[in-house]
Amino acid sequence: YRLVQDLTSFEGVDLLFDGPIFNEFTLKLDRDVDTLIQLATEEELHIGVNISGRCGIEENLLKISLSDKQSNYDIQCLLNFFKSQFKPKSISGTIHQIPQDLKRKETYKIKSFSVEEVYEYYTKLGNQNLSPDDGLYPLGSCTMKYNPELNEWAAGLKEFQETHPQAPESDVQGNLEILYEIQELFKDITGLPGVTTQPVAGAQGELVGLKLFQAYHRSRGEQETRNIILIPRSAHGTNPATATMAGYETKIVNGQKIGIITIEAAPCGQIDFEKFESLVHLYQKQISGIMVTNPNTAGIFEARFEDMSKLIHEVGGLVYMDGANMNAIAGIVDLHKLGVDAVHNNLHKTWSIPHGGGGPGDAIVAVSEKLIDFLPGHQVVKNHNEFKLVKPKYTIGSFHRHHGNFAHKVRAYTYLLALGSDGVVKMSSAAVLSARYLHHKLSKYYPTLPKQADDVPRMHEFIITLSDETFERLAKAGTPKAQAIARIGKLFLDFGFHAPTVAFPEVFGLMIEPTESFTKSELDSFCQVVETIFHLINEHPQILRTVPHFTPIDRVNEVLANKDPILFEDIQDKLAPILEDRIPAAKLRNMKQQEIIDLILHAHEQQDQ
Repeated sequence: YRLVQDLTSFEGVDLLFDGPIFNEFTLKLDRDVDTLIQLATEEELHIGVNISGRCGIEENLLKISLSDKQSNYDIQCLLNFFKSQFKPKSISGTIHQIPQDLKRKETYKIKSFSVEEVYEYYTKLGNQNLSPDDGLYPLGSCTMKYNPELNEWAAGLKEFQETHPQAPESDVQGNLEILYEIQELFKDITGLPGVTTQPVAGAQGELVGLKLFQAYHRSRGEQETRNIILIPRSAHGTNPATATMAGYETKIVNGQKIGIITIEAAPCGQIDFEKFESLVHLYQKQISGIMVTNPNTAGIFEARFEDMSKLIHEVGGLVYMDGANMNAIAGIVDLHKLGVDAVHNNLHKTWSIPHGGGGPGDAIVAVSEKLIDFLPGHQVVKNHNEFKLVKPKYTIGSFHRHHGNFAHKVRAYTYLLALGSDGVVKMSSAAVLSARYLHHKLSKYYPTLPKQADDVPRMHEFIITLSDETFERLAKAGTPKAQAIARIGKLFLDFGFHAPTVAFPEVFGLMIEPTESFTKSELDSFCQVVETIFHLINEHPQILRTVPHFTPIDRVNEVLANKDPILFEDIQDKLAPILEDRIPAAKLRNMKQQEIIDLILHAHEQQDQ
């Protein structure tokens, strides 16, 4: 309040709105705001953001925001700058206080703990997590690779951490150079001429792609008639959800289905090309585009992708490739030659940024020439040695503030610099080699899915299942077929490993993706565990009734947890107690297999009484 009073005591400086303020406010000025901001920059001050014209208010508007980071010295520097630019006036503006009925009546007491206590507490919690740092993390379709700590160091540099995303371009040339370089790198990686860094998740990247498709068709006067999006059964589950969000509503109009049309898979696990051709022939100019995950969620490369693209392009449609599985093909496959019009790259998968317990993710979308003018956000262009932001001619707007998660761009850029062009190829090659090695060894014990795709080479991941005889044996021992795969996933925890992806994309499948991060010795150790699990469930099928056995709690009753969730706990005088692992995962990974089997059998006997 004091700052607002002082600032509005200058001629030509008025508070825009008459209501109460909290930590930010907007000033109406009598001069050009950009000029004032530039003058302040020369004094090493960022005084605020130019929001002139926002919300239809055609005034010179400067928005100022304060936080606990600003000191009294900072405030005085701001006032001194205004004093140098504006003349004083006799009366400052009237400032209304926040109404009493909107203020908290009582202080909320949050218990304070020492840094040492909090550090120790979260270290203990962290030690209960399974991580690629500790061993192979086989969660298929998620690319749980090692995240180099070098990336964290780079992203944590003070100069990056303290940069404001709306600072003048002249003051963030280093940041803009990183964004420019990563744009250019992903043009090379994908073979496509346009890139946006704005999306903050793979699914948001998909949405960007479909909105670009719609903008392209709209520019050609075909928005209303292009109402079909083709999606293979083998695509990622986010694809149909994204298409629905983009407006492709599946319904019957005049006896014909429009919206999302599913393409079934052939027995080999790839798109059934004959059915695909028949759908293209049926819908023709109604087709907006197709969304294809390649390699697909069975770990199989779509060998006729280029032929598929040609057919889609012949009827005026566009091709979206879900790039969630780029870890198998980066640096090797030219997506432009495949006919791709848009593709996202998950930085939190292929490009080594942390998943972070489900987020924050990040994605980069690359596009063909025909979509460049519609890209969201800003492009970074290089003019001699200066980097500037420009908006594409027909931009579809913004999907996220600024440039996505900037720190993740620093992490990915650091990773790419460490790899180099040859390293990217080695990364993908090692990921595929690791998966094929595991697939070769485990297929001696487990059938693989799709059932008729045994001779089709796998890329970065593969799906195993159980024989009919094993499913029957488990059912007789008390684990119905519908629950068997999920419980086998829990059994991996008894050996100190995270579970593979269970029941996706095949209901009775376990999807395994080893990535390139692990040595042959680590792959062999994991194989030994999966082989042991095979023998264990066949010789002692009853143990699945009580898995897992060594975690802090027994198997969660998921139905009850969903019906009666505990959303919060009131912290009183101490942090909530941490339930210890009955046997820590690190210890389990270093035990002999027979010793673990004996412990599992003993724990089962105790829990099954």
